[in-house]
Amino acid sequence: MKGTMKVKYKMLCENDVYLEIALEDILDNEKVAKVIKSEFAKGLRNISVRPAVNVKVEIATQKEIFVFEADKQDFADLIELAEEDAKEHKHIKKGCAGVEIVDFTTN
Repeated sequence: MKGTMKVKYKMLCENDVYLEIALEDILDNEKVAKVIKSEFAKGLRNISVRPAVNVKVEIATQKEIFVFEADKQDFADLIELAEEDAKEHKHIKKGCAGVEIVDFTTN
């Protein structure tokens, strides 16, 4: 198994946010519904705002994706290699210590 892998990772921080909210719950909020009605149904009466399908809305911290190359033989050590790459390129900041492998592709 000769060759290399392109590995993509992101830093994990203490203050990261990840929420999934049903669109129905968002539209049940009176303030949100009022803004939607005033923007898209101005001057109309007896309007209801309901989702056609149950959709989840994701609210998450936007992360920068970092990339490095590794040998295919080092597959078992990808997380450790990603952590080393983060230290080497000074991606580790206060409150950010872990890494998450996002994707990898082989060449």
